Amino acid sequence: MNIDSDYARSMAEQLASYDVQPGLARVRRNEANYRAQLDAVTKLESALRTFRSAVTGLKSGGKTMLVNSASFSQEGYATANVKANAVPGNYQFFVEQLASQHQIALQGLQDGDIEATGSLQIDLGGESFSIDLSAADSSGDGVVSLAELSAAINGASDNAGVQATLVRSNGEVSLVLTSENSGASNAIGLSLSGAGPGSANFADAVANPLELSAARDARVRLGGETGLLLTSSSNTFDELIDGVSLTFNRTHSAGDTPLTVEVGQDSEATQAQVKTFIDAYNSLVASLKGLTASGGENSTRGPLAGDSSVRAIQEMLNRTLRNEFDGMRLMDFGISADRNGRLSLDSSRFDAAVAANPEGLNKLFSGKDNLIDSLDKSLHLYTNVTTGVLKNRKESINLMLRRTDQQMSTLEQQYDRYYNRYLKQYTNMMQMMAAMQQTQGMF
Repeated sequence: MNIDSDYARSMAEQLASYDVQPGLARVRRNEANYRAQLDAVTKLESALRTFRSAVTGLKSGGKTMLVNSASFSQEGYATANVKANAVPGNYQFFVEQLASQHQIALQGLQDGDIEATGSLQIDLGGESFSIDLSAADSSGDGVVSLAELSAAINGASDNAGVQATLVRSNGEVSLVLTSENSGASNAIGLSLSGAGPGSANFADAVANPLELSAARDARVRLGGETGLLLTSSSNTFDELIDGVSLTFNRTHSAGDTPLTVEVGQDSEATQAQVKTFIDAYNSLVASLKGLTASGGENSTRGPLAGDSSVRAIQEMLNRTLRNEFDGMRLMDFGISADRNGRLSLDSSRFDAAVAANPEGLNKLFSGKDNLIDSLDKSLHLYTNVTTGVLKNRKESINLMLRRTDQQMSTLEQQYDRYYNRYLKQYTNMMQMMAAMQQTQGMF
C-alpha cells in the first residue's frame, strides 16, 4: 500500500479546523459586533458634532437669533450692517461727498534723474518716514531708478501707509503714491533734502506733484440736503444709528431726493435662523433613532439599541429643550416637539411672539448660559477630542478589537499544532497499514 500524503493532509486540515471552529466562530462573532459598535459610535459622534457646529454657528461672530435689516428707497447709494439691537425707524440721508484716498504722481522723470544722495521725506497723517537715496541705490551705479525708489518706499519698515507704483504710458513712466487710508487727515506730503545737483528734475517733481485724487472725508447729511452734517474719514459710518453701520457708495446732486433708510425686524430671516436650529435638531433625532431602533419583523435592530450613553444623550437633549431660560421656553415662540421628539414651528405664533418680545428670543437662544450655550457645554462632554465620552468609548472598542486580533493569532497557532499532530498521526497510521500489508503478502 502506498502512503497517500494528500489524503493525510486533507484529514489533518479537516480535524484541525473542527477543533478550532467553535473558538474561531466566537472570535469572528465578537469582532463583527465590535466593528459594528465602533461604526455606530463614530456615526453618533459625527451626528453630535454636526448638530453642535450648526447650533453654535447661530451665535458665532456676534450673531443673534433675532435678525434686523435695512431697506433703501434708492439702489446703489448705500449698504448696511444691521445688528440685533438696532432701533427700528426711518432715516433720510443726503450724500454730499464720498471719502477718498490721496493720490499724487511724480511726472516727467527718467531713471538718471535721481542721484543716490540725500533723502526723500514722506509725511502722512502726522507721521513721516524717510527714504535714504544712497541706500535705495541697489545697483550701486550712483543713481536711483524709479523702480528702486518705488521698492524702497514700499519696503520701508516705518512706512506710515503709502503705496508706490509705477504707471507707464506712451513711453513715459510716472511714480504714483497713494495713501492706504482715505480721509482728509491722510494727505501725502513730500520734501527732499541733501539731493545732488543732478536731481533738479526730481526736486521739481517732488515740489510740484500732480494730484490725481484729493484726500477727502465723507460728508453726509442726516435729515436731507440741509440736515445735520456727519463726517467720516471712510465711507463707512460705524454705529451711525444704534446698531446700524452704513457704507455710502454714491453721491447726490443738489436737489436730488434724499436716500430713505428703513430699519426694522426681518421676520423671514429671523424665522430662517430658528428653522436652521430646528432642522439641525431634527436631523440629530433621526440619526439617534436609526442607531437605537429596537427592530422588528420588517426592520433591523440598531447597533446602539438600548445603549446607556445614547439614552443619556437623549435625556439631556429633552431636558435642555424643556428648560426655561430667562423666563422663556421654546413653546412660548411656537416651537414644540411631537411624540417622536421632532421639533416643529408654528409660524403665526412665532411671528406674534417675536413682535411682542423680540429680545426674549435672543435671551432664550443666545443669552449667556442659555439654550445654545447649555447644549454646547453638554455636547462637549461627549464630543471632546481628548476627554470626551465617545472618544473613550471608541478607545475601549478598539482595545477589544485588538484583543480579538490576539485571540485570532492564538487560534492560528492552535490550528498549526493540531494540524501537525493529526498529520503525523495519519502518516504513522498509513505507514503501519502499509507494513501490515507487506507482512500479509509474505504468507
